[in-house]
Amino acid sequence: MTHPTKVIVDCSTGQQSVVPLTAEEIAANEAAAVQAEADRLVAEAAEQAKADAKASAQAKLAALGLTAEEIAALSK
Repeated sequence: MTHPTKVIVDCSTGQQSVVPLTAEEIAANEAAAVQAEADRLVAEAAEQAKADAKASAQAKLAALGLTAEEIAALSK
């Protein structure tokens, strides 16, 4: 396995250097990846809950006798 690296660029000279990441940087990157995945799952669950609530509301409106066109008109 190769060791993760980072590129450091000196903007005043344009000189680039590739250096290995420290253990702390690797741990921070891994923690950030875990947090990003958790955030994605939370957002996905919220979107699913919103879609479920919309479908439930539409089903209730249909049960009250509204037509699909009437329900669609209310959704806009």
